[in-house]
Amino acid sequence: MDQAGESRSRPTYEVVVARDVMVPMRDGVRLATDIYRPARDGEPLPGPFPALLVRTPYDKSVPHTVETKGIFFARHGYVVAIQDVRGRYASEGTFAFLSQEAEDGYDTVEWLAAQPWCDGKVGTFGTSYLAWVQNALAALNPPHLAAMYINQGGAQAHSSSVRHNGAFELRFMAWAFMGAATSPEAAANPAVRQALANTRFRDWLQRLPLRPGQSPLALVPSYERWLFDIWTRGDYDEFWSQPSLDFLAHVEQHADVPMLFTGGWYDSYTRATLENFAAFSAAKRGPVRVIMGPWTHGTEMPDRTWAGDVEFGPGASIAGTFADNVYDHHLRFFDRYLKGLDTGIDDDPPVWIFVMGGGDGHRTPEGRLFHGGRWRAEREWPLARTRYTEYYLGPGGTLGTEPPTAPSASSSFRFDPDDPVPTVGGNMSSLNDFAPVPAEIADKVRLEDRWASIVKVGPWDQRTTPDTFGARPPYLPLSSRPDILVFQTEPLEEPVEVTGPLRAVLWVSSTAVDTDVTVKLIDVYPPSPDYPEGYALNLSDSILRLRYRNSPERAELMTPGEVYRVEIPLYPTSNLFGRGHRIRVDISSSNFPRFDVNPNTGEPLGRHTHTQVAINTIHHDRDHPSHIVLPLIPVEEEDADA
Repeated sequence: MDQAGESRSRPTYEVVVARDVMVPMRDGVRLATDIYRPARDGEPLPGPFPALLVRTPYDKSVPHTVETKGIFFARHGYVVAIQDVRGRYASEGTFAFLSQEAEDGYDTVEWLAAQPWCDGKVGTFGTSYLAWVQNALAALNPPHLAAMYINQGGAQAHSSSVRHNGAFELRFMAWAFMGAATSPEAAANPAVRQALANTRFRDWLQRLPLRPGQSPLALVPSYERWLFDIWTRGDYDEFWSQPSLDFLAHVEQHADVPMLFTGGWYDSYTRATLENFAAFSAAKRGPVRVIMGPWTHGTEMPDRTWAGDVEFGPGASIAGTFADNVYDHHLRFFDRYLKGLDTGIDDDPPVWIFVMGGGDGHRTPEGRLFHGGRWRAEREWPLARTRYTEYYLGPGGTLGTEPPTAPSASSSFRFDPDDPVPTVGGNMSSLNDFAPVPAEIADKVRLEDRWASIVKVGPWDQRTTPDTFGARPPYLPLSSRPDILVFQTEPLEEPVEVTGPLRAVLWVSSTAVDTDVTVKLIDVYPPSPDYPEGYALNLSDSILRLRYRNSPERAELMTPGEVYRVEIPLYPTSNLFGRGHRIRVDISSSNFPRFDVNPNTGEPLGRHTHTQVAINTIHHDRDHPSHIVLPLIPVEEEDADA
């Protein structure tokens, strides 16, 4: 936590910027980089100063980026380099999603360190793609990399970011449409740019699978090419194991520098953030730390106290808890590890987690459910005191800690790929398209500013509404659908804390040769005056494409009717289920458009020609004890009355 008496750099400098400095890469391609330098009387100071590097596909010249990244840190005595990644905006070369970032990042770090105004120390920061590129370059261990502030980035693109236990996260298809529309290729051809700007990705979601050459992406062939690569390459192979896409495969050679990972329980990279922390804290001196809050995806989300439809209380924000705001928190980190100032961060624990829950569930004046929560310091992740506890699926939708005893028991549902379960909240980002604007102002609005979410993001009551993508009237709770199996405990007599990684172990059979299984963990509030029907608060979910049930490296189709034991890792969470609440697990076979829908035919990924209905069965008898493993933490005295 932020402490009085800490030393911190002050905003005492003027700033001058050199725009579009073309930094050479090892293959001769030059990347456009804006250099912000501390100055006096309009002239840059010779320094030397430590340097901060931000590498972005989102346009280095956006005013907000200029203010919060370039000017802010330069005023505090850092040289800041903000670079368009290869093939984006003013940089040369061809963009290929993530693949080129390790080498380009390494070369940029070493170029910065060689400049006379740099003291040889280079730090990196950024969110999302801007976080990916940090670990990518660090996987090659550049000698002058000195510190990394990684907010909400990936770990393994194949397992829980781009692909997800065999399924494909459709947000990256949306990202490809956005990227193509804002690419240099589109900028050079007004007709192409206009065609892509007028494209509604939500319409194309209704016409999947895309066919090569038959969608607007064909107007920018390089984007179509890399999209089909990540969409149709299901097996984990040399493409997915390269340093730019899989940091956990390169931990040994990864740079050993101070690292701060920050993430959110409702971020698209929740699992990745904690997997990175666990791997690097075990292998590196660092120091390596992690902060996990109740946030959705975005650089400034940690300054909020709410996410989605839920309020977590005034203490949930990073602002006032760890620093004045999220950028001040960055400063606290870099001042210590690049300038050697005593900012107090050395006294911070390795792990700060926000334990959600404990609130009374009233509706706030802003219309949000008050869920509450509090921060807690920890020494490791997962927590050493965790009691991993099996909650078994039972007949009649029960969920409990007693193993099943029946010799035969199962629950089946009909999964129709043409009527998938709609996505209602969850760990997503970038599942967007371009919102329409009046024709008379279309040329005055940046395309990037029109990018709006197709789905609700974060925590929401699990019911459909007229604005739920893919929902049809009547708009009812998701649990009312016949293709969702619901298993829940009796109302809890005492609070239960679940903090850690989640895992479902299921025995599954199907009439299809390939299908999906989805699992969702839910905190069910009892009915109240503000919520007469209760409130089903989503905490975590995941999916498994069953052709990858045995290995991510090799697809194996199923034999219809045969029972298979499968394990499904969910995103981790930290939540206190209050007295009177229920712990609920929903099981189905789709969550659209968060994930692509399995056609059940066993055809090549992304290239199916038809769909077929499957009858999917979850077995939960004595010999097939399907269950979810919950990481239970002893409830502390202050939470016992929740």
